[in-house]
Amino acid sequence: MSWVFLIGAILSEVGATMSLRASDGLARRRWILPVAAGYILAFILLSFALSAGLALGVAYGVWAASGVALTAVLARLIFHEPLTRTMAVGILLISAGVLVVELGAQAAR
Repeated sequence: MSWVFLIGAILSEVGATMSLRASDGLARRRWILPVAAGYILAFILLSFALSAGLALGVAYGVWAASGVALTAVLARLIFHEPLTRTMAVGILLISAGVLVVELGAQAAR
């Protein structure tokens, strides 16, 4: 169940970030509620994931890496922002680092 909470936290945070971009620096007031609600829900779900037994280092690493990757891809698709090969390599390196942290956490058990 902890992973379900973490996936929800990731999706909420990415949704809030996409809403923040759509709000044009909160100039478009209709986006303020989705921004605030998304970030609040993300932290609540992250706390549930931690309470359900997910290790902090693993949870935060997966959350951060997934959030960066998903946000970059969605920003490219929705807002036509750049996603260069160098950026893609960086995302892959972040993902590899999180995988190493997860493997290390499993070995410590």
